[in-house]
Amino acid sequence: MLKKSTAAFMIVAALLCGSILTLGVTGYVNVFGQAAGEGAAPMVQSSGLGAKESKKLGTALDLIESNYVEAVDRDKLIDGAVNGMMEALGDPYSNYMGKETAEKFEESIEGSFTGIGAEVSSENGKVVVVSPIKGSPAEKSGIQAKDIILSVNGESLEGLELNMAVSKIRGPKGSKATLRIQRAGSVEPLEYVITRDDVKLETVYASMEKDGVGVIEVTQFSMNTGERFAEELEKLEKKGMKGLVIDVRNDPGGVLPVVIEMAEQFVPKGKAIVQVEDKNKQREVSTSKGSSKPYPVVVLMNKGSASASEILAGALQQSAGAKLIGENSFGKGTVQTSFDKQLGDGSLLKITIAKWLTPDGTWIHGKGIKPDIAVAQPDYFSVAPINKSVTLQYNMNSTDVKNAQTMLNGLGYKPGRKDGYFDTETKNAVKKFQSTAKLPVTGSIDAKTAEALEAALIKSIQDPVNDNQRNRGIAEVQKEITAGASNK
Repeated sequence: MLKKSTAAFMIVAALLCGSILTLGVTGYVNVFGQAAGEGAAPMVQSSGLGAKESKKLGTALDLIESNYVEAVDRDKLIDGAVNGMMEALGDPYSNYMGKETAEKFEESIEGSFTGIGAEVSSENGKVVVVSPIKGSPAEKSGIQAKDIILSVNGESLEGLELNMAVSKIRGPKGSKATLRIQRAGSVEPLEYVITRDDVKLETVYASMEKDGVGVIEVTQFSMNTGERFAEELEKLEKKGMKGLVIDVRNDPGGVLPVVIEMAEQFVPKGKAIVQVEDKNKQREVSTSKGSSKPYPVVVLMNKGSASASEILAGALQQSAGAKLIGENSFGKGTVQTSFDKQLGDGSLLKITIAKWLTPDGTWIHGKGIKPDIAVAQPDYFSVAPINKSVTLQYNMNSTDVKNAQTMLNGLGYKPGRKDGYFDTETKNAVKKFQSTAKLPVTGSIDAKTAEALEAALIKSIQDPVNDNQRNRGIAEVQKEITAGASNK
């Protein structure tokens, strides 16, 4: 049950997280380059299909139309052929979107949508969560980065093209999506019932903590994020901020110029922010035109920090001396551009055109960036939900009991153990919780008790007091502020 989250991206001009489609928004794609179809990347001159290639494809189409047992949709076949070419690349970040999906892509520019609110990619035929969106139904339900979505409402997503998988997860506001999730560390699949809702797309949240430490959370790098970040940073500085924590946990990426604009506020003039390497191994280095800050800066990141978030983290670590705190980042180091005008029918192709590298030339793809200071969250931050179809009671031994014990312990009810055996001490802890929650005091965990446990846990997770990574970031800045003051 992660506290942090991200928002869906504004897909215009140079976008970075090309892996991603947004659940409930179907077809929200985050690409690197200019707006779709606006000359985002140099077009390699090609003669198109050769005579032999054209004949092969044409013959296959004729044979299918002439011999297939049922009537066929010619447009669907053509779309399938194009999609097949993209899948043949073996690249989860390159894909094809038909007209309907591409239209949803354009809707994302408007900045609001209805869905479950999670960013996903396709990896080896599996739908993998990059991160949940801040305040979304997915975040509130406990969906986590790296979760694999096995099925939705009983329909398997295994092997489905990403657009098709996302379309099955979409749905109107108020409707329910039952997701089966495979999560590292869990033997059995987990089940989440999520009610689709409107998803908010605010991208910057700021606060001033004690001792003059400012905290700015960035949930994505959309077109207006740079402006919003500058506004909030200025407000904090005017309040006398002495140090800054930039929080990009579960931020899956966004617009490249925005990342550069934000990094320039901390990276000294002339120092590298990011390198981009094309298919010919030619590199272009983006250097800062800005200046450094007179106060210490740390960056919080986790396994849901991807692409543009990793660019910012790498730039500030290597070129601005910022410390990275939290967990290893996602590891998305490729560059995509989308093309729609060229296809002429409203559909679009999103194609990987380059790699991006950190200022020192490191390619973090598949590896991520390691934090300078590794900090894990409490175990209850990632506990799985309880199966509510079974009442948990004394003398049972199961994964659900283990999860319940982890929740109880996180809430301060001290079950005495977290190994899955429902003993007397666990029963007493349940009774104490039920009494506090004004539930029938039975000592057994029925559906109502399980729901109350999960609701109380979410509230606890959302309390900054319990956020180990955030607290460590603030403490580290405070330490640097004190050290700086003593050296003057």
